[in-house]
Amino acid sequence: MFERKTANISRRALLTAAAVLPVVGIANRTSAAERLGFGELYKSFGPLGLEFSDKVKQLNGKDIAINGFMAPPLKAEAAFFVLTEIPMSLCPFCSSDADWPDNIMVVYLSSKQTFVQYNAPIVARGVLEFGSWTDPETGFISQLRLRDASFKTV
Repeated sequence: MFERKTANISRRALLTAAAVLPVVGIANRTSAAERLGFGELYKSFGPLGLEFSDKVKQLNGKDIAINGFMAPPLKAEAAFFVLTEIPMSLCPFCSSDADWPDNIMVVYLSSKQTFVQYNAPIVARGVLEFGSWTDPETGFISQLRLRDASFKTV
């Protein structure tokens, strides 16, 4: 008798856990970062230049993830880097204006991380911000950035 009750309790516990799993899965999906691609950053190239897309405007202040490549950093101990759509073997700040990439995003790290090679694909995750902003420490002006970010190779 004792063994049978243990088996029933185990089966009941298993059924209860199975019923809860879909709810847990939904909660995890809603807390996941929204995906954003470089092709979704702008909606037009008008008289005033590039205009941010509606998706960028909707995701402002939200946690997003975006794939790209790390441009060579200005210095080894920087707390930020530039994410580019394609690998760049030269520092984008050292190039002429003609070589400046259209699709870049500044990534401000939440903590120091070791940088990776320029041709290693990465995914960066952080809080999206758009609009002109000047970094008080570096004087670097950005139009699009991730804050409190991290990255990993893919």
